[in-house]
Amino acid sequence: MLPIKKILCPIDFSEPSYQALDIAGELAAHFGARLVILHVVAEIPYLSGSTTITGLDIPKYQKQLEEISFQKISEIIDNRIPKGVEAHPVITVGKAADEIISVSDEQKPEIVVIATHGETGVRHLVFGSVAEKVVRHVRVPVLTVRAKE
Repeated sequence: MLPIKKILCPIDFSEPSYQALDIAGELAAHFGARLVILHVVAEIPYLSGSTTITGLDIPKYQKQLEEISFQKISEIIDNRIPKGVEAHPVITVGKAADEIISVSDEQKPEIVVIATHGETGVRHLVFGSVAEKVVRHVRVPVLTVRAKE
């Protein structure tokens, strides 16, 4: 694991994910590591052959969501990442946990830093935990950052 040369930090634009990003940025600055900031855009489902619903071009809208996400991460890099840290945005489309695992396999970071939203009870049973799935399936150490109360 050491030395840390690359850190993967998935964000969903929530406050807990920003807390994890702050820690990932500090680690990257400390180790002189490259920081890969990942955002997964949920795929918009539609029936094949029908890409429009009441005037909405779904593939075009999906592409716009990706572009907006890229712009937002670029702003976050300018405003939240310590100066001197090499940070790169990555945008993918799909299910969050699956995409995080896939990008980790592709990027081969030494560590993944991810927020956990602390869902419990029925919400956890229904929605599961992205962080939990990542911890179980990613091939590198994972630092989970619990959301502050």
